[in-house]
Order: sequence, then C-alpha cells, then structure tokens
Amino acid sequence: MIEHKAKDPLHGITLETILTRLVEHYGWEGMGRLVDVRCFHNFPSIKSSLQFMRRPPWARAKVERLYLRLIAAKPLPVKGRP
Repeated sequence: MIEHKAKDPLHGITLETILTRLVEHYGWEGMGRLVDVRCFHNFPSIKSSLQFMRRPPWARAKVERLYLRLIAAKPLPVKGRP
C-alpha cells in the first residue's frame, strides 16, 4: 500500500507573506483582537511584527493557525487571475 502524506499548506509561504495577507484581510485592529500581542496594537508594521513573530514560537503558531483558518474559509486570489 502506498501512503500519501498530506502536503504542508504553509510550505513555501514566508511569514512576511502570511502577515501581509492577514493584515490585508483583517487590518491591524482585527489582528490585535484575534492575536493579542503588542506589535499589533502599538505602532503596528510588518517589520516590527516580523521581528516579534520570529522570537516566541507561540506567537508564530497563532498567526499561522489564523492564516490556515482564513485560507480554509475562502480561497485567496491568485495573481494574474481575475
């Protein structure tokens, strides 16, 4: 019997891409409500959020779970397609 392993849906997607898509969808205020970390509340930016998200594993895990829920709920647009 051949086993097929499930593909990792995050494979090849950078943390910067994940944050950018989440902020485009939820905005900084929404991100702050969904993932309660200071980098989403106080002078939020992709750069400061990336710096923080790379340190504690729990923060990155929360953001990745939120992204997975978003892509499961609706397909993200593909560049070059209407």
